[in-house]
Amino acid sequence: MADTDETGERQGKRPGPGGGVLMGRPFGVPVYVSPSWFLVAALITWVFGDQLDRVLPDLGPARYLVSLFFAVAFYASVLVHELAHTVAALRFRLPVRRIQLQFFGGVSEIEKETETPGREFVLAFVGPLLSLLLAGAFYLGMKAVDPGTVPGVLLAGLMISNLLVAAFNLLPGLPLDGGRMLRAVIWGITGKPMTGTIAAAWVGRGLAVAVLLGLPLITHTGLLGTPGDEIDGMSTVMDALLAAILAAIIWTGAGNSLRMARLREHLPELRARTLTRRAVPVENTTPLSEALRRADDYGARAIVIVDGHGEPTAIVRESAIASVPEHRRPWVAVNTLAQDLTDGMKVSAELTGEELLDHLRTTPATEYLVLDTGGRVYGVLSALDVEKAFVKAMARPRP
Repeated sequence: MADTDETGERQGKRPGPGGGVLMGRPFGVPVYVSPSWFLVAALITWVFGDQLDRVLPDLGPARYLVSLFFAVAFYASVLVHELAHTVAALRFRLPVRRIQLQFFGGVSEIEKETETPGREFVLAFVGPLLSLLLAGAFYLGMKAVDPGTVPGVLLAGLMISNLLVAAFNLLPGLPLDGGRMLRAVIWGITGKPMTGTIAAAWVGRGLAVAVLLGLPLITHTGLLGTPGDEIDGMSTVMDALLAAILAAIIWTGAGNSLRMARLREHLPELRARTLTRRAVPVENTTPLSEALRRADDYGARAIVIVDGHGEPTAIVRESAIASVPEHRRPWVAVNTLAQDLTDGMKVSAELTGEELLDHLRTTPATEYLVLDTGGRVYGVLSALDVEKAFVKAMARPRP
């Protein structure tokens, strides 16, 4: 029930990169089913099948087919919950990488943070809201059929499960939807998103501890409807295991939320202009030794190849320079060590933070040509320099 909002494959056949089985692309967003889902579906089929045997004993072995249908319908409800987040994100022009149905629910991988606390609240709230609306729809359907029939039992089970999904995700701690709503409220009051994240994450860790200790206690005392004298040792072990898994998911998600918030807090420190290396222009037939001499005289740490009109055409790769022995450098032309420029390898000196990282992620390369606002060559940006600056920023303690 956890909701941790955070390629041309043939539909439903081939696994996605780390995502599981691709089931479709609603609203253009790929939906993957993790292999762990099949384990949970089997568990739900077994548990719900035993319950059906008590309520509808005449079903016989067919009860497991009904239970399997319930498992699929339940996760379809989870998918609707995640699609609510996805639609809201797309309306706010936030890219959604994918939706993944997995062990304890679903994940909508939204690649950017919202710009305002109001949008953050709406984005988090729409998921539980859809689950509540589904529970209401199943309740109305249940009232229209005989409760002692297969449709009546299925509708009742789906109503209860959606209520549980909504209630669980409304708990006010990250990474749950309620935690994101709490973060949005504190962000709106303080004007500081990081303050909201810290508070909601620590509440999430408190919830993890409460689940770990409280869930076995609640089930053992019979507060969930099962008399205490009917709870055997195996049930106690299963309850403790379930509590441990849920607590681990919440605790880990809260920690990840803190790390991601810290990452985004340091992103503005990454500026293409300040990380750019000074570059010297040379023609493509220039010997490497001569190009390095000019770079040294010019105080440059990068070499750009230009044509007869002075227009840049390629960047000499730093790794390629290092691989050439010093005694060979007078006989090696720079064009043999260069990477031809593409449009994606040209970046603005004004790029900063997440925009800079997005550009580098979209067009992977070792070096990039940096242009100023007038389109003139400003220098060369090394991907390695960006990585080092990012690691240094992340290691710096917060004031």
